[in-house]
Amino acid sequence: MSISNFSNILKIFGGGEPTEEEKQELFKEVTVMTLARATASDTNIKPVEIETVRLIIEKVIGEEIGEAEVRVQANSKLFETEPLEKYLTRAARVLDVQDRITIAEALAEVIVSDARITSKEIRFFNMVAAAFNLTPAELAGLVEND
Repeated sequence: MSISNFSNILKIFGGGEPTEEEKQELFKEVTVMTLARATASDTNIKPVEIETVRLIIEKVIGEEIGEAEVRVQANSKLFETEPLEKYLTRAARVLDVQDRITIAEALAEVIVSDARITSKEIRFFNMVAAAFNLTPAELAGLVEND
């Protein structure tokens, strides 16, 4: 998997307008970035969380990712320059609401995977939901489908 360089995320930070294909790649990058970071949100990365991330990524974006890559992404140096929240806020401007909901639902699945939910994980989820500008109704699956 070659989404570890986050080129599409960096492109939107540079002010570029992504193509439809780049939007799809952005969705993949943001999914991996968010879920991988979630494993480290409570500073106690458990193997079940890593495996859950791997399975979700395969199911949601159709690509395999190794345990080592999840761990690398969880501690990426990318976040030393800008906080994750800023990347997610920018990405939210490009991603459609269904993509943002998909990532939030996957994030919830990762958080509950180890059968222990900490206050740090709750804060992380709330930060992601706020950065994605998701409403409580959207998070509950109540989205207009005219």
